Amino acid sequence: MANKERRVGTVSRGIRCPIIREGDDLAKIVADSVIEAAECEGFKLRDRDVISITESIVARSQGNYASVDDIAADVKAKLGGDTVGVIFPILSRNRFAICLRGIAKGVKKVVLMLSYPSDEVGNELVSLDKIDEAGVNPYSDVLSLEKYRELFGENKHEFTGVDYVAYYGDLIREMGAEVEIIFANQAKAILDYTDCVLTCDIHTRARTKRILKAAGAKIVCGLDDILNAPVNGSGCNESYGLLGSNKSTEDKIKLFPRECKQLVLDIQKKVFDATGKHVEVMVYGDGAFKDPKGKIWELADPVVSPAFTDGLIGTPNELKLKYLADNDFKDLSGEELKKAISASIKSKGDNLVGNMASQGTTPRQLTDLIGSLCDLTSGSGDKGTPVVLVQGYFDNYTN
Repeated sequence: MANKERRVGTVSRGIRCPIIREGDDLAKIVADSVIEAAECEGFKLRDRDVISITESIVARSQGNYASVDDIAADVKAKLGGDTVGVIFPILSRNRFAICLRGIAKGVKKVVLMLSYPSDEVGNELVSLDKIDEAGVNPYSDVLSLEKYRELFGENKHEFTGVDYVAYYGDLIREMGAEVEIIFANQAKAILDYTDCVLTCDIHTRARTKRILKAAGAKIVCGLDDILNAPVNGSGCNESYGLLGSNKSTEDKIKLFPRECKQLVLDIQKKVFDATGKHVEVMVYGDGAFKDPKGKIWELADPVVSPAFTDGLIGTPNELKLKYLADNDFKDLSGEELKKAISASIKSKGDNLVGNMASQGTTPRQLTDLIGSLCDLTSGSGDKGTPVVLVQGYFDNYTN
């Protein structure tokens, strides 16, 4: 029988796994689940397939948790426990509210400085249209809570229905601290209120710390400096501290997974030993994409992938098929066109940066692209597929 041409490119499959608990042998569970899924569903594993594991089950298997009291103790030790500026937090019940409870419990007063019109990942406090209408310059103007309410009133989040200004203020008071809320986008504005600052931004934190230190702040910490080592036997994250954490219970957080390079290597080896196939493996958290309606950028984790095998280092090296079809081979069609494009792909160099025929391809990190695909595949709810198998990602038109 003639060899049939493959008609399918990239395939992303959610893989069902048992519920993971602390101490479980995650490498074995993941490898077994993928191999069993292949047998059960009638597909074959291939070299360069990608097995992706959501960060939450990695952290859970590691038992990487901490309590509000652990956060409070570390904040008090590092920031002095008096008046602390808490600046640029994201607006999230899942991501930040429980961290804020711990922070407030470790200080006497919180000066909460919110960026506006939205937080770092796009959660809106007030619309740009309202800002324009009020004649406010968000780049330079510092607003008190009273001024904010006078100009903009109550603003509930489009998706959650929460007024985060009131919610965060109440939460701080519930933990026994005083609170003053201001709105500003220049980090050094907080220094008119206190010289001890905890900056809670994620992707801009290095710049914010630099600006605060240059402007004379006495103590500057980021969320990545809190719980970057165990407190009273708690979990921690040496690289990211509280960044990437999620609410677990009302008084406990699950931290971003700790060092997990060995885990991805173990899974890679287990699959190779069982099947002879050399797969790539990565741990992923949030994808890196933006919602066009709510304007929310998904990436509240410090990175998309905290660990991956070496075959996932780098960016795609691809030619744009439609560019070749519309330009280089515009006079060809059918089999001739297919052969010409296939020849171009087969002879492409290892680095296409600057090549016109690669324009419009996506020069992002492979782990960011694949992690985004996996985040959308696994979802954030009850699908029960914390492992995703991506096949054919490294194929091209000639495979």
